[in-house]
Amino acid sequence: MPANRTFGDEHTMSHSLDHIMKPSSIAVIGASTKPHTIGSDLMKRLIEFGFKGRIYPVNPKGGMIEGLQAYPSVLDIEGPVDMAVIVVNSKFVLSTIDQCHEKGVKGLVVISAGFKESGKEGAEMEAQLYERVKKYGMRCVGPNCLGVVNTHPDVRMDACFAESLPVRGDIGFVSQSGALGGGILNILQDLGIGFAQFVSIGNQADVNAEDAIEYWEDQDDVRQILLYMESIKDPANFRKLASRVTKVKPVLALKAGRSAAGASAASSHTGSLAGSDRAAEALLRQSGVIREYSLKQLFATAKVFANCPIPKGDRVCIITNSGGPGIMATDSVIDYGMQMAQLSETTKETLRSFLPAAASVKNPVDMIASAPLEHYRRTLETVLADEGVDMVISIYLPFLGLKDTDVAKALMEIKAQQPEKPIVGVFMTKNEFFSEISKGEVTIPFFMYAEEAVDGLARLNMQRKWMERPVGTTPVFDVNKSAVSDIFAAVKSEGRLELTTRESLDVLEAYGVRVCRARFAVGEDEAVAAAQEVGYPVVMKMTSKSTSHKTDVGGVRVNIGSDEELRAQYRDLVAKLKERGILDGLEGVIIQEMVKSNRELVCGIAADPQYGPMIMFGTGGVFVEVMKDVGFALAPLTDADAHDLVRSVKAFKLLEGARGTKPADIARVEETLLRLSQLVTDYPIVQELDINPLMISNTTGEAIAVDGRIKLA
Repeated sequence: MPANRTFGDEHTMSHSLDHIMKPSSIAVIGASTKPHTIGSDLMKRLIEFGFKGRIYPVNPKGGMIEGLQAYPSVLDIEGPVDMAVIVVNSKFVLSTIDQCHEKGVKGLVVISAGFKESGKEGAEMEAQLYERVKKYGMRCVGPNCLGVVNTHPDVRMDACFAESLPVRGDIGFVSQSGALGGGILNILQDLGIGFAQFVSIGNQADVNAEDAIEYWEDQDDVRQILLYMESIKDPANFRKLASRVTKVKPVLALKAGRSAAGASAASSHTGSLAGSDRAAEALLRQSGVIREYSLKQLFATAKVFANCPIPKGDRVCIITNSGGPGIMATDSVIDYGMQMAQLSETTKETLRSFLPAAASVKNPVDMIASAPLEHYRRTLETVLADEGVDMVISIYLPFLGLKDTDVAKALMEIKAQQPEKPIVGVFMTKNEFFSEISKGEVTIPFFMYAEEAVDGLARLNMQRKWMERPVGTTPVFDVNKSAVSDIFAAVKSEGRLELTTRESLDVLEAYGVRVCRARFAVGEDEAVAAAQEVGYPVVMKMTSKSTSHKTDVGGVRVNIGSDEELRAQYRDLVAKLKERGILDGLEGVIIQEMVKSNRELVCGIAADPQYGPMIMFGTGGVFVEVMKDVGFALAPLTDADAHDLVRSVKAFKLLEGARGTKPADIARVEETLLRLSQLVTDYPIVQELDINPLMISNTTGEAIAVDGRIKLA
C-alpha cells in the first residue's frame, strides 16, 4: 500500500486524484465578492474550514476577495497550482481548462453546469472537455457538481458550496447528485457520522464512482465507502474494483433510478423477469457491495460500521431491562438468519451472582425494569467475556429515574475497554437523548428501536461473510463450439432469431448441459420408431419455426405409454395445429424420455442493455412467472457466484431433499449455470435462453434439461 503523501510534497503525488483530494494549492476560478454566489461561498468554505495550503482567487477584476489577493487569470499566479475549482459560465470552461494546462494544473473540479444535462449542445461541449482533460493528462471532477471535501487534519479542504462545514469521520462518500450531497453535508452532526472525504461526481465526464473506490482503497482514514448512484458507467470495471475493495473495507450503496426493464417486451420467462434493477442488484451483490434502499438506512448502516468492528461470527446476545423489546430483537435476529448466542454456564453463574432472582440469565438476558446502572455495566462486561458471543445489543427503557445518558456513557466506557466485539445500543427514550449524546464523542451506534439495531448487526455479518467468502474462479469447460456456430449460422441464414426446440436442445447439449434422451421425428411412423428407441413412457413435443411457447397450443404431450397412444396423440396434435392455422410451421416432433420428477427448476440467460448478460435460476414449471422465486447473477459467473445463486432462492430447500426425496446433485446444478455462463460469454449474440423445466430426477437426483428455448440478438 503506497504511503499517503505528506502535505508539503507539492510535486510528489502518489495518485492522479491526489491533485484533487490533497492539493497544496487551489485556484478558485470564478471567485466572487458578491454574497450568496457559488464563487463567494466556495471561498468562504475553504477559509472557514481552515485549508492548509495556498488559496488563489481568480477574477478578471482582480482586487481582494475574502482578504486574499485576486488574480485576473490563473496564468498570473506566481506559485504552482495543484487544483483549480472552476465556477465560470459554461461557455468559458474550455478556454479556462486550456489556461490551467498552460499553468501546469493537474486537478480540476468543474462546478459549472450547462453540459450534457442541458441538451445536445452541452453534451458536445462536455465531450470536448473530456478530450482536453485526457490530452493534457489532467483529472477532472464534474462538470455540474457540488465539489470535493477532505477533512484530514493535514489538508482540511472544503471545496464545496454546501451551507454547513463538514464533520470529520471515516467515510468516503460519492454522490451523483450535487444537491443531495450538499443536503447530507448539512446534517452530518444530526446523523451521527462524519466524512473523511467527499466527491460530488456530477456528470462524471472523467472521475466516476469507480475512480473514487479505487483511490480510497489505499486511504487509511477512509474506512468505509458510501455511494449514491443513479447509473453505473462501466459495470464490468465497477465489478472488478468493488470486488477487490470490499474484501478490505465495506462499501455501501444507495442505487436510485429503478428504471423499467430494458427487456420488458421479452418473450422468454427469463427475459420477462429480468430488468435493469435486477441487473444492478446482481452487480452490487456479486461485488460485495451492501445495497440500501433509503438514505435513512444507508446512514444508519454507516453509523454501525463507523463504530463497530467486523464480528468473528453471527452469535448475538441481547441484554435488556424489558422483556418485550428483547423478544422482538430475538425475532429479528432469527429472521436475518443469525444465531442467538448460547451463554456458557460460567457466564450464567456470574450473572446470577449479582442480578435479582426474577431476572432471566438466558439469552436475551432480562435484567428486569429495576436494573440499576451497575447491572448494565456488569452484565455487558460479563457477556462480552463469553467466547460464545460475537455481538451484543443493549436495550434501555426509562424506568425508576435511571438516566439514559448515564447508561449510554457507561456502555461507551466498557466499549473502550473491550473494543473487539460490536455493541449496539437501543434506547427507547425521548428524542432529546439522541441530540444530547451527539454533542460529544459517540463510540457506539444508538437506535430508537431494536429492529434497527439488528439491521445494523446483520450488515456487519454480511460484510464478515463476504470477506470470508472465497474469491472464486471461472472454470472453462471443454465444449463443442463449432456445432453451436453452425446452428447459429443456419438460423441467421434463414432470417430467424428464435431457435426451434430441437436446435436449442442441440446447443445445450453441445455445451455439456445434460438434456434428456431424445429423438427427432417427422411424421407419425417416425415418431413411433423414435419412441421405441427411447423407451416408453415418453414425452412428445412439437418443434416449430413459427411457435415458441408450445404449451400454449397443446404442443407438449406427456406420459405416453404405448404405440397406440402415441399415434392418437400425434394425430390430435396435427389437428389442433391445423385448426389454429399454424400447421405450416411444424418442423417435426421430439420424442423424449419421461423424466420422473416433482421438482421443476428454471435457469436461463437474459441480456440487459446496460449490464450485459445475466444468468437466472429458480422455481420452474408453469408457475415461474407467478411465484417469481428466481435469482439473477451477471455473467461471467465464478464458481462462488454459482454457489450463491443456487442458494439464493426458496427452491434450494427442494434440492436438499425435503420430505424424503433424493437430494439433488447440487454440484451438477451449479455446473449447468456455469456452462450457460460460458455459452453467453462465448456467444454474446444469445439474447435470451430458457431451460424450463430443469428437472431433478426423483431416482438419481440428476439435473436434466427437459426443454430449451434460445433467442438471438
